Amino acid sequence: MKPLMLHQTCNLGPIKAVTASIKATPGGCEAEFCIEGGVDQIVLPPAAPSVRTDDLWTTTCFEIFWQPIGGTYYREFNLSPSGRWAAYDFDDFREGMRDAPVDAIALSSVRASQNGLGQLILKASIAAELPAPAQVALNAIVEHADGTLQFWALAFAPGKPEFHSEACRQIIVERRD
Repeated sequence: MKPLMLHQTCNLGPIKAVTASIKATPGGCEAEFCIEGGVDQIVLPPAAPSVRTDDLWTTTCFEIFWQPIGGTYYREFNLSPSGRWAAYDFDDFREGMRDAPVDAIALSSVRASQNGLGQLILKASIAAELPAPAQVALNAIVEHADGTLQFWALAFAPGKPEFHSEACRQIIVERRD
C-alpha cells in the first residue's frame, strides 16, 4: 500500500491516513484503498446497486486515473463505497470526455471502528481493456460530516487539487504474463 497525501488546502479532520494499491491483471486491474481514523465521522453514501453512476466524486469516493505511457489519452474510474462506479475516457486533459467501455466492476467495502477510530477498506476488481505500461494515479475524496471535502493523492500539481493532472500519476503499472 502506498500512502496518499492530503492536499495542502484541506484540514486534516477525523481522517489520519489514506493508503492505496493497484496491480494489473490479465483482464484489467485490482485496486485497494484504505481510510484510517475517525471513519464514523465521515459521510458514506448508502449501499446501492452496482451500476454506472455519474457525480460520485461529490462525496466520499475513490479514483483511479490510467494513462498509457507516452500518450495523452487517459481513463478515469470513480469507485464509491456504495457499490456504484463510473468510468470515463478523455482524449487529453479534461478534453473529449465520454463513458469508457467496461466489462465489469466488482466493489466491496468494509468499515470497522472501535472507540471512534477505525478503517474503511474498498476493494475493486475492474474488467476492462487497460493498456500497459501505464502511469497511474490513485486518489480519494473524503466528505466530512459538515460537508467539507478532503482530497488525497500520491502527488499534486501546484495550485488547487486537480486529480486530472498528470502530476498525480506517480505509479508505473506493467502487465506481467
